Amino acid sequence: MAFAELLEHVGSLGRFQIFQIISLVIPIICVSPHNLLDNFTAAIPNHRCRLPLLDNATVSLNITRGLGADALLRVFVPLDKHQKPESCRRYLHPQWQLLELNASVPNASEADTEPCLDGWVYDRSDFTSTIVSEWDMVCDWQFLRPMAQSIFMAGIMIGALICGPVSDRFGRMLVLSCCYLQLAITGTCCAFVPNFSLYCCLRFLSALAVAGIMMNSGILMMEWTKTQAGPTVMTLTSIGFSFGVALLAGVAYAIRDWGNLQMTVSVPFFLFFLSSWWLAESARWLIITGKTDRGLHALKRVAGMNGKKDARDTLTMEIVISTMKEELMVTKNKHSMLDLFRTPELCKRFCCMLSVWFAFGFTFYGVGLDLQSLGSNIFLLQILFGAIDIPNKLGAFFAMNHLGRRITQGGSMIVAGLCILANMLIPQELQILRVILAVLGIGFLGSVYTVFSVYISELFPTVLRMTAIGGAQMTARVGSILGPLVRLLGQFNPWLPLLIYGGVSVTIGLISLLLPETLNLPLPDTIQDVESR
Repeated sequence: MAFAELLEHVGSLGRFQIFQIISLVIPIICVSPHNLLDNFTAAIPNHRCRLPLLDNATVSLNITRGLGADALLRVFVPLDKHQKPESCRRYLHPQWQLLELNASVPNASEADTEPCLDGWVYDRSDFTSTIVSEWDMVCDWQFLRPMAQSIFMAGIMIGALICGPVSDRFGRMLVLSCCYLQLAITGTCCAFVPNFSLYCCLRFLSALAVAGIMMNSGILMMEWTKTQAGPTVMTLTSIGFSFGVALLAGVAYAIRDWGNLQMTVSVPFFLFFLSSWWLAESARWLIITGKTDRGLHALKRVAGMNGKKDARDTLTMEIVISTMKEELMVTKNKHSMLDLFRTPELCKRFCCMLSVWFAFGFTFYGVGLDLQSLGSNIFLLQILFGAIDIPNKLGAFFAMNHLGRRITQGGSMIVAGLCILANMLIPQELQILRVILAVLGIGFLGSVYTVFSVYISELFPTVLRMTAIGGAQMTARVGSILGPLVRLLGQFNPWLPLLIYGGVSVTIGLISLLLPETLNLPLPDTIQDVESR
């Protein structure tokens, strides 16, 4: 924990930190839309069977004889229980006799209908194109949409598993820059793919980069600022995600073609890759891993930018080594994820945080990736999700600085679960109230994210911090993969998905209260720092 003394010496919250934070938060605003992009690029438009006799302009002129489109559609497509054209079936033979009836008629028997053998016609009033309409991912092929979502979440899970140890081994900045470039290339190429298989492969590679960006950006900010400013910095980062969620709604509203939208949210990362090379590697990590000369150079650079010329001139290798002597002696050994389970305190902390991150991913993406089930205007819902996040995260910031991290995190998760459970009691007709409760639930989950993005950095030592965050991110993505699949249980009981989402959130919220409080404590650098507390 002696690094805090060196950081104070060169400036722990000066001009350098402000530039560094701004340079890292802007990419975070742009990376968050990738997590919820499927709400728009994979939106399911209204659709019906393509009918050659009706949808072929040349043929239709010969057979319509002045009949309206609705009347002709009634001849070729049966009605569902809501008296709307069926999405996945058509009449085997045209039912011209139906035009003679003024009243509603019962659907033809199953024997009189057949699947959509000639493809589908899509309503393009909301979106000119989505991957669903591009590759006909409807009816018998509707499982491809959640598959694409799960593949992306699996990519973030694998990315978190890889990027954590790699960042602890090779540095935060190297991994972050590579992830910027990878997301720029794969995200842009994804907009031009000719088939669904290649689309999924590129989305998987994009997800690997998204995981690395989210993890390393926050850690770089935390390790370059003083402990007291950590919550402020991570709250700004968390609010950046909220702005990104709301920004996605605006961009998607302006760009209704999935390929153009995909390219728009990916191209800026070429600029972020080029600008990332002026950012400084974490001096804390450099010194702890034995790269003392590079750490000294980074500290002098920061001192110069912060106007601490005396500190820049007087800081020497001997001062750094003597200040960090104890930490350097302890950290000569290599560490792995297994070290998180070797000591009782670290094991307890890691297991509790794994459960919290799983519950967050499970509930947030279970609810947040199914906006079309909450209402017809998904653009407004997306903005509401982003807007409610901001006051909730600001509230979480003040709460964790006064009530502590543990109470704020556990309480937010419990309240989020209760909001979701309350939706079980609200009938479908009260759509506005259901949306309000869902938005509040998502908002309090945003508060949870704000707290544990600070909390997890304070719970684990520098030598294992990124490894712990990587493991936690991995479990969050396991939750995000399983969360949307739970909605399939709604065909047995419509209450069952909400009961599971809310129950998991409340239960894990109670378990998280077992964690120790870290308010106003310095970041630990070694395993001994953690155990000695």
